Formats: sequence, structure tokens, C-alpha cells
Amino acid sequence: MNTPNESNKKIQNNSCLFCFFQGKKLVEINIFRNFAFDMLELNEVQLEGSSHAYSMMALEEQITCLTVPGGALHQTPVRWLFAMLGLEPVRHGFISIDGEPLSVRSASAIRKLMSYVPYRLDDVGEISVYHAPTAGDVFALKANRKAGKRSLQEEERQTGAVGQQARLLATAVMLNRPVLLVDRPSALSMSYLRRQANAGRTVIVASNDAAVIAASDNVVEIHNS
Repeated sequence: MNTPNESNKKIQNNSCLFCFFQGKKLVEINIFRNFAFDMLELNEVQLEGSSHAYSMMALEEQITCLTVPGGALHQTPVRWLFAMLGLEPVRHGFISIDGEPLSVRSASAIRKLMSYVPYRLDDVGEISVYHAPTAGDVFALKANRKAGKRSLQEEERQTGAVGQQARLLATAVMLNRPVLLVDRPSALSMSYLRRQANAGRTVIVASNDAAVIAASDNVVEIHNS
């Protein structure tokens, strides 16, 4: 896979979609045996209270960054990550995973394909709709049972983050799901997220950090989050 740079970065802006092709690969995630995940798609999606609609495709083995041009570091379009989780009302358009539309009926099942990493757990309103996975959830997975607490601590060190951010990111990754959604990752975590993408995950981040944007394969500019 090519290293991201200005020549190969795809900018998706104001519902204009610049598509490219990639050889499909069967990805087998431990807890989703034989599940082949290729793409998360937004098709002319407009959220409640937003005046813009956006289209994008996030592919496996790539990092897609949602950003607010000129926005402060804390003004990320996290609502769009919630929309992908089925936790934010969609006024128009649809979200799908490999062609399976996200709906009230399918949202619970589709969320089991995703791990979400909040910036922190005390964001206003966030804790009311999202409950972070615990270490117990991680070790409930058969693949992690023999690893014990030590493996979680080792995973935290690999993230490049510190404190609560490291624990949240490591826990989400150890759930071993094919889609990883991350709000405001540290620039120091991008090499770790690149390894997750290289392992077959679809990584979607929300960030206005220039270093995070530069390390991403695709950028979606959200002008009204």
C-alpha cells in the first residue's frame, strides 16, 4: 500500500466523490468468521440541523479523516461518527456497509461490526448515548482470555497515546472489529492506526489536526457538522 501524500490523497468535498479502485480482499476477523468487509458508504447523507449533504466511501486497509476546514482542534464532526453508529438522526440519504443499509432495525447488528473511540468519556451528551467497552468485554473474547491484563497494558503502550485515551483506543482495538471509528486521535497514534488499517480494518477518524490529516489516505471536508 502506498504511503499517504499529497499526490494520492483523495479529497471528498461537498458531496463530490472522487472514486478509485482497489483489489478486493477477503478479511477474516476473529469474531466475524468469514465476514468480508469492503466498504462503509454515505450516500447524500444530511443530518438533522445540517444544511449540507455528503457522500463518501471508506474502504478497508485505509484511513479516512473527517475534518472541518479551518475548525479548531475540538470542533470535529463527531456527529458523523455517531451517525455511522446509528446514534444520530439522518434527515436525508442513507448509510450502508457493503450495501446493507443502516436502519433502526439493522443498527444494533451493524454496531457489532464497529468499535468507537471517544476523545474522552466526559464529553457533553456523549456518555448518554455511548458506553465504552470495558476490559471485561475485551477478555470475554476467546482470543483474549489467555492473554490477561498484561496484554491490554502492552496494547496501551503501543497506541502512542497516554492515560484514558490509550486505554480507550487499546480496548476498542482488542475488540477486534472490522471498523474502527476514532474521535480526535493523537497524532502520535497514527502509526498505530496505520497498522490497524494494514491488518484489514477500515479506520475512520474525526480530526482537524494537520498531522492526522496528512497521515490519512482520504479526507472528507465537512463544512456544516
